[in-house]
Amino acid sequence: MASLWEYANPRKFMALSGGLLPWVSAGAALCLVVGLVWGFFFTPDDYRQGSTVKIIYLHVPSALMAINAWFMMLVASLIWLIRRHHVSALAAKAAAPVGAVMTLIALVTGAFWGQPMWGTWWAWDPRLTSFLILFLFYLGYMALWSAIENDDTAADLTSVLCLVGTVFAVLSRYAVNFWNQGLHQGASLSLDKEENVADIFYFPLLVAIAGFVLLFVALVLLRTRTEIRLRRMRALVMREQIS
Repeated sequence: MASLWEYANPRKFMALSGGLLPWVSAGAALCLVVGLVWGFFFTPDDYRQGSTVKIIYLHVPSALMAINAWFMMLVASLIWLIRRHHVSALAAKAAAPVGAVMTLIALVTGAFWGQPMWGTWWAWDPRLTSFLILFLFYLGYMALWSAIENDDTAADLTSVLCLVGTVFAVLSRYAVNFWNQGLHQGASLSLDKEENVADIFYFPLLVAIAGFVLLFVALVLLRTRTEIRLRRMRALVMREQIS
């Protein structure tokens, strides 16, 4: 466990992430190309949903990452509040725009799926509503970081906001289970094999999900490295101004 905390040192984090980033990026590109091409071009239309079913190769992975990105931010925020490791605060800050884009993709692709299936682009379904609120929390989180000049104060306040927003991340994940009357269908992936989509859609979906996960990791590593460099530059500028 002690060796894990060593990577809270920005220099060690930069060295580790610099080595991982090319491999993670290559894995993300490979899985995304294979998963999306396989899913969109080599799977049949569904007997009920037609070609609309293929939206799952964008909608399901982006929805999963939208929720799990917030949980990653929660863990990083808790580490900051408890251990005061700056890398964890910067990682949470770096993950927010990526999570926001994932949430937006999930909302837009859900609307494209819902229009032919439900006859409307939007319904105030419990999961859809909680997802929209989660997206607003992402925007608020990023706005709060931008509004506060002191980095430590911004990290403290955004960490508290992240704790509050976690309620809606949980609701987004389990809304179908909480409210059975919702329009949204059940989970496409489940430990119960009978609830999963058919195997012909299931396997390319797993590859697409792996691609989205690796893409998220690559983008967070890249953005965290950028945040560390920006903080170093600001420290150098302040040092020069003082001298």
